[in-house]
Amino acid sequence: MIDADGNRLLSQKIPNDEPALLELIATVLKLAEGYDVIWATDLNHGGPALLIAILVAHGQTILYIPGRIVHHASKLYRGEGKTDAKDAAVIADQARMRKDLQALRAGDEIRTGLRILTAGDVWLDPIALPHESNQTMVVATVRFAPGARTAWHSH
Repeated sequence: MIDADGNRLLSQKIPNDEPALLELIATVLKLAEGYDVIWATDLNHGGPALLIAILVAHGQTILYIPGRIVHHASKLYRGEGKTDAKDAAVIADQARMRKDLQALRAGDEIRTGLRILTAGDVWLDPIALPHESNQTMVVATVRFAPGARTAWHSH
């Protein structure tokens, strides 16, 4: 958590479970002392889904910062390599400074649901493998998890 001037007020790793996230929200709102709080993430699905759902349910504003922006912006900040703490600081600072970021909305659940439906595992089960060095053909069966056919390939 940083304030409007870029001063770090809170930085800690939080487990991805509801009680811990609710405690974090309460702590951040208390530290904000009545000022508007804006949350930011570089992911709009997967890992932060629980946090996003809780924040939306509590009427909080969440900005989405694409990972490529975080990647390029992180080159301008001190510190070696890529770490979760550095990424969090970059995301917070970018959310503070940028005016071109999109807020996540409850309606984005549709997009997240579509991602889930169009993603999935694919298994390749070999039936016959090459036995000689001049043989290159592999015969296999392909099994798809629900929705995986759409994510199987791209053009």
